[in-house]
Amino acid sequence: MKHGPPSRKRPAPNAGPRPAPKPGARPSRALALAPPPDLRHPAFLIAALVAAACIAVTVTFVLYDTDMWQHLAVGRAIYALHAFPTRQLWTWPTYGATDVNASWGFRFLIWPIWKSAGIWGLFAWRWATTLATFALLFAAARKMGARGLAALIILVWCALVYRQRSQIRPETLVAVLLAAEIWILEMWRAGGRDRRPWLILIALLWANAHISYWLGLAVQGIYLVAGRGDPRAAASPLFARLRLAGWRVPFAVLIASALISLVNPWGFAALWQPFEYFLYWRHEPIFQTIGELQPLDWHYNRQNGLPILIVLWIALMVWRARRVRFDGVEALMFALVGGLSLPTERFLGFFAVVAAPFMARDLDAWTRSRTPASSGPGIHFTGEKGRGLWIRAAAVSILCVLIATPEWLRPGTPLGIGIDWGGHPVRACDFMESHGVRGHGMNQFAEGGYQLYRFWPDRSRLPFIDIHQTGTRDDRYLYAYAQTDSSAWRYLDNKYRFDYAVLYTNQNPKDRLLDFLDTDRAHWALVFSDDAAAVFIRREGPLAAIARDTEYQALPAGNAGTAILGRCSVDTTLRRRLERELERSEAESPWNARAKTLRAALVVLDGRTAQALQLLDQAIAQKPIALIAYKIRERIDLAIGRPREAMSDIRRAIGIEGTTSLLAGEMGRAYAGLRDTGHARDWYRRALGIDPANAAARDSLAALEGRGAR
Repeated sequence: MKHGPPSRKRPAPNAGPRPAPKPGARPSRALALAPPPDLRHPAFLIAALVAAACIAVTVTFVLYDTDMWQHLAVGRAIYALHAFPTRQLWTWPTYGATDVNASWGFRFLIWPIWKSAGIWGLFAWRWATTLATFALLFAAARKMGARGLAALIILVWCALVYRQRSQIRPETLVAVLLAAEIWILEMWRAGGRDRRPWLILIALLWANAHISYWLGLAVQGIYLVAGRGDPRAAASPLFARLRLAGWRVPFAVLIASALISLVNPWGFAALWQPFEYFLYWRHEPIFQTIGELQPLDWHYNRQNGLPILIVLWIALMVWRARRVRFDGVEALMFALVGGLSLPTERFLGFFAVVAAPFMARDLDAWTRSRTPASSGPGIHFTGEKGRGLWIRAAAVSILCVLIATPEWLRPGTPLGIGIDWGGHPVRACDFMESHGVRGHGMNQFAEGGYQLYRFWPDRSRLPFIDIHQTGTRDDRYLYAYAQTDSSAWRYLDNKYRFDYAVLYTNQNPKDRLLDFLDTDRAHWALVFSDDAAAVFIRREGPLAAIARDTEYQALPAGNAGTAILGRCSVDTTLRRRLERELERSEAESPWNARAKTLRAALVVLDGRTAQALQLLDQAIAQKPIALIAYKIRERIDLAIGRPREAMSDIRRAIGIEGTTSLLAGEMGRAYAGLRDTGHARDWYRRALGIDPANAAARDSLAALEGRGAR
């Protein structure tokens, strides 16, 4: 008889010591799971590589987030000052006030990457953090019992939801920390090596990287509460001398994590920020206008399958509770991230991270429960069974690509390595620099990050407000109301007497500030405008000469000002002046889809249809989500008898804006142009269903029905 160490056989899925049944307890319903494939088999490895490639491609889209620039600017300042700034150095109205910068750790890391490697460095950060996150989640899922190929599909699917939060933001670092925390806790739950002391280090890093540090503590609390009676929660060797076991170990780690979170440059003030937001700031008007703080946009998230993902997760939880056992950790984690993600989009990335390992485990168990264990799929690698594994691996690989493709083709986030420069005030800042524009400026916070990046530490060109909505409470209120109320704008302007304004030209339908300055040309001169920003200069004061020499007299900056096109239809002198100014605007910036679109509308009035279509094609090539360009082009196509081309533009517009009554009516016109009266009638009815007051659709439908009756 041989003596030696016990064999280290791989445990079966969900294996581990089980408690003795309590007297009178109902016996659990056993599951006959098919044996999983070997992770080392080439078929599995190839499928895993395809899934990893899909995840990497998913986050390889052009960067458009405006917050990135302030992260880079503050990171640069940390290195330049050789200190972590604790004073407000980023906006001019409150310059020098106490400032809490909870994301300093991320900014400290990202600046040298950008400085040394540029755009490729930023994308390397995205790839590295995303792949690390989902690799840790895959490892956690395997510790939880997921062994099959189905887990790869879930990882790719969750990456599609995570995608919209994968800009150069602190959340990309936090996602790695959250995934690592889940992996450590699931390893402990599975009876593996106890790495819970690492959670203390994660808490330290998290508190110095992002204000969402409390989420890591909440996850620890969930595992503490739901895992308290788990028989696999053995005593940790590290705490053996203290005789701590079971729930006392995670409680000690949780307390230590909370205490070490205080080790940051601002102490408790940094930890109080998320609670201050919840109790006070979120009720302020300015925070209610921020896109990522709005409720979940279900229309946008249909393409990545989020609604189906949520329903599937709930169904899998119910199935697991009935067929295996109720997992309290999973239920509480779902309640935590679901409760955070539905009221606001900011936490959607965390939802995807948390969902991935639990759904991977549950879907793997469900799929293997559908296959008889006696058939042993995936355990034999030769003959018919081996071919079966290769076929399934190929099917999973193809499915990963198929479910990701619609999101990859989303017009607003085109695949590629680069920055959407047309969304940042690059040329506006160039104009300010070349013409000596300085003083006390007004800006919208979306523009503040890049302005800070370009001009810090020049205090004469710092923004009025930055991406964190820095300012006094009164100024935040005035700023928010100034976007929609002209009297609030005048009050704010009288308070500070701004020398210039840099305003976002990608105008929100509710924002009217551009229109207020457009109509106040007696005091303000428009001197620059492109797809990212418009620059206005006060006519009286130190910049008066610049305003006089560089102003646009006819070009509107805001959407309301485009009503000038109606006057141009009868005033040829005004038409020529506006066309010249649009040509100047195009020459001053390469990001000028708006100017090209407006010029197309002008040249149509002269009968230059071919030139108009050429300008619209150029505008759409520059800005694939140029809604107005699609609308103008489809109307031209209908007017010159090209209904099929018009239908293509209408579909693109619907993809951007959704189905409106106007677009439905235009689709009806296009089908009528093809003499397809059935579809035309359906679309006219759809238009009236959305807006019964759509007279054009009502008259067109009546004409069709009258013709059909005859």
